[in-house]
Amino acid sequence: MPHIAYLGPPGTFTEQATRILTEGFDAELLPYESVPQALAALRAGDVLAAGVPVENSVEGSVPATLDALAGGDPLIAVSEATVSVQFDVLVRAGVTADQVRTVASHPHAIAQVRGWLAANLPDADVRMASSTAAAVEQVAAGELDAAVASPLAVELFDGLHVLARGVADNADAVTRFLLLRRPGPLPDPTGADRTSIAAVIAHEPGTLTEMLLELSLRGINLSRIESRPIKDRIGEYRFFLDLDGHVADARVGDALSGLHRRCSEVRFLGSYPKADHSPASVPTPVSEQAFQASARWLARVREGGAS
Repeated sequence: MPHIAYLGPPGTFTEQATRILTEGFDAELLPYESVPQALAALRAGDVLAAGVPVENSVEGSVPATLDALAGGDPLIAVSEATVSVQFDVLVRAGVTADQVRTVASHPHAIAQVRGWLAANLPDADVRMASSTAAAVEQVAAGELDAAVASPLAVELFDGLHVLARGVADNADAVTRFLLLRRPGPLPDPTGADRTSIAAVIAHEPGTLTEMLLELSLRGINLSRIESRPIKDRIGEYRFFLDLDGHVADARVGDALSGLHRRCSEVRFLGSYPKADHSPASVPTPVSEQAFQASARWLARVREGGAS
């Protein structure tokens, strides 16, 4: 049976999201200790796909995912899912709140419950773990008193008790996850798609504006842009962009062609249906029909016909 990698261990939000992303797949989920390890397995052909977190509404993007996508053999996203982030605080049976001296979780989780921890476990030493599920493992082993984890985690360990449910400073927090595969056929356009790219521009005045103009002139909405340092060149950055539309759309394809001319590097990271299915707003001058009409007009002009 084929395997699908995800950021483990079992009981994480990434496992929950990957189950959503692979519903109907005849494949077994396989946890990996880190995003780079999961993507290395995918690049090596050891797994069919990989589910990874890419963005949190509170903490922003996941640097490990962006950096792993920027290097190595290309990978592309084929679908996305969003998961509402609500945490439980888990302890060993019999442990009460006043007995909790240490509490741990993944840094992104801790950042989303700092207010609750300060109000409810003010004397606890807050520690960081490699994942929410890893923190639970430490509680089960008696190494920590409490863990902030996904609601799934309590089902995976005997002898644990839920000290508090639905813990979060922001009740509407969500995390976005991607299902990645090796390059191949893309999902068909749906009219409610997202395209992700990574681009490197020259370290010169105006180059960022020029890059953004390639999108704005074609009426393309940019839903996310951020930079990550290029590891071996101080002061130079790689820009990660999410834009509304599919690479098969004429306006998006035309914009990517323009970016390829302007940028020193463009890496296509996928075109895939949005999790919320919100359609792209396309101005009339850059609609598919407008592009087709202008292409026919140009063909007539080049053939010597009347304009």
